[in-house]
Amino acid sequence: MSVKETIMHQLVRIGMDTSKKVFQLHGVDAEERVALSRKLSRHQMIRFFEKLPPTVIGIEACGASHHWARTLGALGHEVRLMAPQLVKPYVRRSKNDAADAEALCEAMSRPTMRFVPVKTVEQQAALMLVGMRERLVGRRTQLANSIRGYAAEFGLTAPLGLSRVEPFLRQIASEDILPSLAREMFAQMAEEYGALMEHIRELDEKLATWHRSQEVSRRLSGIPGIGPLGAALLLMKAPDPHLFRSGRDFAAWIGLTPRDHSSGGKVRHGGITRAGDSRLRSTLVVGATTVLRHVRQNKQSRLATPWLVSLLGRKKAKLAAVALANRIARIAWKLMTSGETYRKPVAVDAMTAATAS
Repeated sequence: MSVKETIMHQLVRIGMDTSKKVFQLHGVDAEERVALSRKLSRHQMIRFFEKLPPTVIGIEACGASHHWARTLGALGHEVRLMAPQLVKPYVRRSKNDAADAEALCEAMSRPTMRFVPVKTVEQQAALMLVGMRERLVGRRTQLANSIRGYAAEFGLTAPLGLSRVEPFLRQIASEDILPSLAREMFAQMAEEYGALMEHIRELDEKLATWHRSQEVSRRLSGIPGIGPLGAALLLMKAPDPHLFRSGRDFAAWIGLTPRDHSSGGKVRHGGITRAGDSRLRSTLVVGATTVLRHVRQNKQSRLATPWLVSLLGRKKAKLAAVALANRIARIAWKLMTSGETYRKPVAVDAMTAATAS
């Protein structure tokens, strides 16, 4: 066996910094000595791992990382994906590919390191569906604001809400005070807005079909404040729920818990961390806000539990929404880990009647 082959068989761990064309490798042996430090092209990297005996490879969870994890996993290697913010503390000095690969190799050896589960191609296709819908919704909001802004220049205004945009466009088309050029521009925006709405409806139907095909997603959507979109995001973006010790840890991963600045025995809590996935967190907060609005409008609603009514009396609206989103995340974790179905809460009037009897 040549020296090169001997070194390759001694490797126990490799950190790989990825990019579009260049891949930096950093490997160590069983005694933690550097046994590999090499920069390879895309094709060279694949040929290298085809010849390498099965080993553990650490990659930063970023663009194309799940593709490379599946590719290298098919070659017999064990691939571990790590969040960038968890790898950064291990970068010693200058930021370059070699330092990043070394940091990945070091970070994956830590016993407390948390790893990102590798997504399947079906999961990534579903995430693409959600991303496409989010992009179109953003374009719809931008276009609606443009329509209102341009119309205001001609003294035309409409009530707030996306449901008022299409009637407003029909009103603009019937106005005689507008110049012909303005009519033409508004007609183009109306056509664009209609096409956007049609595309969003098509994606909503695809998302609903995917949601109905997933048993866990159907159970999650039974939680007040979580619809098909929220249930889909929980399944697509959250790691394996069994990796978390409790629902609080799961809510903390999403970023729905306060920062901890405690020291010297004094407990100091700051603002909400906003960690984890921003899209998932904002969806849960929006869902919680909808539940709170419903409870304010209907005090006799089944959703008006004693805890929620007390929360509304003690906290401001935004704080109450985040607190409820935290509770929703904990309930979702419980349903995902236990396989149970959500049980509807007891309303305030029913609770009062039971207590009185």
